[in-house]
Amino acid sequence: MVLSMGMSRGRRQGMMFGLGCALGCLSHTVLATLGVGALIKASPMAFGALKLLGGAYLIWLGIGALRSRGGARVEGAGLPDESLGKLFTKGLFANSINPKVVLFFLSFLPQFVVAERGDASWQTAQLGLLFTLQAVVVFGLLGYFSGAVGAWINRTPSAGKWMDRIAGAIFVGLGLRLIVAR
Repeated sequence: MVLSMGMSRGRRQGMMFGLGCALGCLSHTVLATLGVGALIKASPMAFGALKLLGGAYLIWLGIGALRSRGGARVEGAGLPDESLGKLFTKGLFANSINPKVVLFFLSFLPQFVVAERGDASWQTAQLGLLFTLQAVVVFGLLGYFSGAVGAWINRTPSAGKWMDRIAGAIFVGLGLRLIVAR
């Protein structure tokens, strides 16, 4: 999603969306630290609701992109500052409700917790914070470089419209896949 956002909207927008996605990891860190992630995994109803919510959100993002007028978007001609905040919020929300990230945190973090080293919750929190910091760097770079590629591609007037349509179709497809996945 960060790649798509950066290519279609520009560097700053891609980086801001990526920052939101990265900081969305903090919600999973808190949940894993409190043990809520394990409860979600243990409850098929809660996990199913999270999947439906995440899938519906991706579909909503996709429909928005499909309805976009598109057009060339070059560096510096991006969205106003208020929209950067909205993109950050979208990234934060998209990652916070992503059930695959919940499962990742449930399977990834516990394998590095060592009982002999003290409180498991504290270790989980530290690991989650480290993961979030690396996600800030990786998603920031992805947003930056995809924005540069997008600016290059967007020199063709119709490229922006087609990129939005392709991104929209991908989001809708991912949302549907998330909803129907077991």
